[in-house]
Amino acid sequence: MIHSNFSSITEELNARGISAVDGLLADLGVSSHQFDEPERGFSFRFNSSLDMRMNVNDTMTAADVVNNFSEEELWKMFSLYGELRNSKSVARAIVHSRNKKSIRTTFDLKNVVAHLAPKQDESRFYAQLFQALRIVVNKEMHELESLLNQLPGIIKSGGRICIMSYHSLEDRMVKNFIASGNVSGEMDKDLFGNITSKTFTAINKKPLEADADEQQSNPRSRSARLRIAQKI
Repeated sequence: MIHSNFSSITEELNARGISAVDGLLADLGVSSHQFDEPERGFSFRFNSSLDMRMNVNDTMTAADVVNNFSEEELWKMFSLYGELRNSKSVARAIVHSRNKKSIRTTFDLKNVVAHLAPKQDESRFYAQLFQALRIVVNKEMHELESLLNQLPGIIKSGGRICIMSYHSLEDRMVKNFIASGNVSGEMDKDLFGNITSKTFTAINKKPLEADADEQQSNPRSRSARLRIAQKI
């Protein structure tokens, strides 16, 4: 077991004398252990410190984000990474509240924005809110993009990658990378129209998802999307 980030994969392989591998499985999700440990602050079900660090040795916590980011930074974060429709109102409520008293716990945050949560879908609202914070605290999009950009150099020809994502932002990046060779989806072509930036070909055109039986026995598998591709 190697305790490291996705962005360090080439460095970690080189340190062990490994230049390339036949395959890679990347599970991008937060572990159930992290969600179910109240003190980690990942879940809105428990009242605990607003932490959300996957690596407890990192310095920035979710509390640092909500108390120090500007209103514009907050609403952009909630809009992009949480896909909240009322992200500006959420950011405004947080800034207004923290000017009076710091927001330090998960329930502090929930109470600040409770009046903005749709009554018919409160759980989804809080899940999106917490997701956005978690992504920023752990630099998840940066780590995923870095991993994808390193794959052409560490996967052997004919080798496969299997990447399991849990929300649309991750899945879109993986889909674009497989299709075009970069996370933006922009394709570099030669004079004859051949795609020169593409290094993998998709094995499954649509992501694999858990069937009804698996979702019933493991509810957290509902959002999982698995894409598989082979090195050209």
